Amino acid sequence: MKKSQVVYTLIICFLASFIGAFTYKTWFNSPAVNVVETDNSSYAYRASNTEGLYLEYGFITASKISTPSVVFIRTESQQYQRTTSFWGFDFDPFGRIGKVASTGSGVIVTEDGYVITNHHVVKSADKIEVVLSNNRRTYTAKLVGADPSSDLALLKVEAKDLTPIKFKNSDEVEIGQWVLAVGNPFNLTSTVTAGIVSAKGRNINIVNNQFPIESFIQTDAAINPGNSGGALVDLKGNLVGVNTAIASKTGSYVGYGFAIPSNIVSKTIEDLKEYGEVQRGFAGVDVVDIDGEIEDKLGVEEGVLIKRITNTNEEAAEVLIAGDVITKIDGKVIDAKATFDERMAYLRPGDIIKLEVYRDGNPRDIDLTLVNKEGTTELLKKESVVSEVLGAEFEKISKLEKDAYRINNGIKVTNITNGKVRQMSVGEGFIFVKINGKPMNNVQELVTLLTDYKGQIRIEGIAANGASQYLSFTFR
Repeated sequence: MKKSQVVYTLIICFLASFIGAFTYKTWFNSPAVNVVETDNSSYAYRASNTEGLYLEYGFITASKISTPSVVFIRTESQQYQRTTSFWGFDFDPFGRIGKVASTGSGVIVTEDGYVITNHHVVKSADKIEVVLSNNRRTYTAKLVGADPSSDLALLKVEAKDLTPIKFKNSDEVEIGQWVLAVGNPFNLTSTVTAGIVSAKGRNINIVNNQFPIESFIQTDAAINPGNSGGALVDLKGNLVGVNTAIASKTGSYVGYGFAIPSNIVSKTIEDLKEYGEVQRGFAGVDVVDIDGEIEDKLGVEEGVLIKRITNTNEEAAEVLIAGDVITKIDGKVIDAKATFDERMAYLRPGDIIKLEVYRDGNPRDIDLTLVNKEGTTELLKKESVVSEVLGAEFEKISKLEKDAYRINNGIKVTNITNGKVRQMSVGEGFIFVKINGKPMNNVQELVTLLTDYKGQIRIEGIAANGASQYLSFTFR
């Protein structure tokens, strides 16, 4: 073989090797990447040995962004334990005092110190402390307001330049989307767990209230005691919900956690800051989920059945009837009572909604003006009387509550702290209907009576869940 031929052969072999190596690196060894942009976050699907790399970066980024906005909450309260004899008589009807401490989580929502948490985390607390995650500074918190219906409470600490979390539109959250739960389980501060959104619009009947708003985001991210009030965030660190509950017989994580959607949280914060209570619009109807039998009978596939027209909204009695099926509110599909309650939670008195209703198998559009709990379209400011001696806040019950409980009068007690009311073992939201047989209509009269009364006292009332209660004490 000639020398020139050898040189050409070597050059061809070198080029073939180079092209082969380049081709293998490009098509076989280098992972293919397909990034899909959505409204929620960026998802990267990778092949080969770097699968999950982008997801890992998402977890890290979301943790760094959200952790400084999640706080540790400590509460302190007095608890009374009553002692009875073998025959059931009270030796000390108001019990012995014991101090109880509990913990939870909260989320910073403004730079100047507003913090959102669960109502059950701070309920009946005599003292509330907020501990920042980044510098461990501790602040005494003031309760701005609470909404037992959604299990949310707003706190305020005197601080500046805090790191507020950014909110995400919870309507855009999708089933299967990755989320992180950030909180303080078992007193372990700044803990992050990962999971996916398992379902939306879950109603699990845990809110002990006559008018509960339950339309939870369900997740399999590990949520344990102490996580309550913490943040559920997407891979950009944006708030999609406030963690509130777990489904467990043991009290610890078993695969199901629930969070209040961020849209409900956002509206609750605005209302509590401005009015001291949540401005909720009422349609004046009681609705229930429809089952297969009702679907076949009425010829509809989804919606909620109007079971009763209440006395709260006069317009509803004119345009709706029991047996109507509501399938849409303002164009949004209503597939369950939880969805109906969630949509209503976003609205205020005076708002006009467009209902799509099926009646006698035929669809019709109905406009309805929402009212407040007194049956008017005004935005109401909270009116109450606070008693330090009794350790509670008192207010007259609304028209809505009178209709729901089927009573003509009553005084409701909230924000119970250390005082005479707690000694009576009366819970949050209890309604004093009668004392010693006398109907209670005037708040100040009730406060004075409970403050000054001596001797045997008989109380007829209704608990927050609607159950009747009868109490008897001897005031000394």
